[in-house]
Amino acid sequence: MKDKHLRLILGDQLNPRHTWFDTISDDVIYVIAELHQEATYTKHHIKKITAFFAAMEDFAKYLKSKGHQVCYLTLDDTEQYQTINQLITELTEKYACETFTYQQPDEYRLRVQLAKLSEQLKLPVCEIDTEHFLLTFNEIPKHFTAQSHVRMEGFYRNMRKQFSILMQGGKPEGGAWNFDSNNRQSFKKTDLKLIPKPLIFDNPAESYLKRIEKHKINTMGNSSVNVDYPINRQQSLTLLDFFCKNQLPNFGNFQDAMTQASPYAWSLYHSRLSFSLNCKMISPKEVIETALSAYRISEGAITLNQIEGFIRQILGWREYVRGMYWINMPNYAQQNFFNAQRDLPKWFWDGNTDMNCLKHAISQSLEHAYAHHIQRLMITGNFSLLAGIAPDQVDEWYLGIYIDAIEWVELPNTRSMALFADGGWVATKPYSASGNYVNKMSDYCKSCRYNVKEKLGDSACPLNSLYWNFIGENYDKLSTNPRMSFPVRNWDKMQDDQKIEIKEKATQLLNNIEHL
Repeated sequence: MKDKHLRLILGDQLNPRHTWFDTISDDVIYVIAELHQEATYTKHHIKKITAFFAAMEDFAKYLKSKGHQVCYLTLDDTEQYQTINQLITELTEKYACETFTYQQPDEYRLRVQLAKLSEQLKLPVCEIDTEHFLLTFNEIPKHFTAQSHVRMEGFYRNMRKQFSILMQGGKPEGGAWNFDSNNRQSFKKTDLKLIPKPLIFDNPAESYLKRIEKHKINTMGNSSVNVDYPINRQQSLTLLDFFCKNQLPNFGNFQDAMTQASPYAWSLYHSRLSFSLNCKMISPKEVIETALSAYRISEGAITLNQIEGFIRQILGWREYVRGMYWINMPNYAQQNFFNAQRDLPKWFWDGNTDMNCLKHAISQSLEHAYAHHIQRLMITGNFSLLAGIAPDQVDEWYLGIYIDAIEWVELPNTRSMALFADGGWVATKPYSASGNYVNKMSDYCKSCRYNVKEKLGDSACPLNSLYWNFIGENYDKLSTNPRMSFPVRNWDKMQDDQKIEIKEKATQLLNNIEHL
């Protein structure tokens, strides 16, 4: 007689506060599994896979310690199953289950895949909410319209009002909705000495590394005997506390800045909580509340522009990209506004380029499986935009290399923000820039073999001619965009022979893209 109930917990659903766990029952079996399909659907960073596996196993042990029935399966146990559906079908039969329930996946491909179980299994199948996001899934259509521009600032203001965050009597605290203009400082020499040493963890990774090697999982990046990131709720809360005390007081000021002149250049003032958040070990609500509490009791040590900049990332941007993802799938993944077709250079996989900004950002990503948002947007993303790299290849790289990359958050950031491949659903203009932006926001250019001040010649920064060539090549599409009027006018003012020289230089660079 069937009397068991199977519940699936995916690797990014490690939420110990989910109402599932309020009741302990011997009739409920939770399955958490290292799956070959998830380890191989894209080429992941080795640290990304070890972090997920470590967090999943830790969560399984936690649930068992609370008295829950848990079936934890390693790659050894799941080797024979090509898909998660095959595994679930066998487990429901093995345990003679009456029902199968799963939390709504955050990736479209998994939601489509698991939905098919309703047809495949000879028992009731139910999908429930993950109880994580501030905006419920059913509320998304109220804020977003498919294939249309949805202004992030308007969404953010509505979220501030809805959840009464940084509000005073219906108006924004401090009289302004955002302080982005205050948050674009670059580092001076005196600033570099104050950057705090990041908090990292020493979670053993050896057993996961051995399994990954045994099963010949294809990975990228540099491995480590330890998982540096939080793998459970307690470590995540510890990292949140560290951020509020040591990094939040300067987060806003330097959230866009980049440097190579500090031993902590890879972390700076960023919280690095995205892995914990995206795996649901902590919730956006408690992150916001904890940061707000730190701001209130700081007696001015944390200013309004610091806290608002951070809140905007969690309450605004994170919830916004999720909404844009779901309202536009599956069409989102086919967008290619500029018809970009060029292959991603091989040096994206090893950092072996003379362009110092890209060398630093890529090498850091390969080392830590992490880069902050401006490195992703304005260094690797900007180059990919200017060089006309195929969006599918850029998506695959971003999805694989970053520890926090799950498609719902990766795709809008890459295809929309970095590449403008959606033609304006998210951004109102392409985030394109010459070497001048990099020089303004970083110290990368000082030790680069290329000269950021030059457009032409062998020593000229490639970004300069690529930028103007991008304007010229896409003139018809860009000239109708009001926010691109300034660079378009400057292109119009150039003499024809200067335009020809820029195009020839850019063509030379693109033909030699593997050796930049």
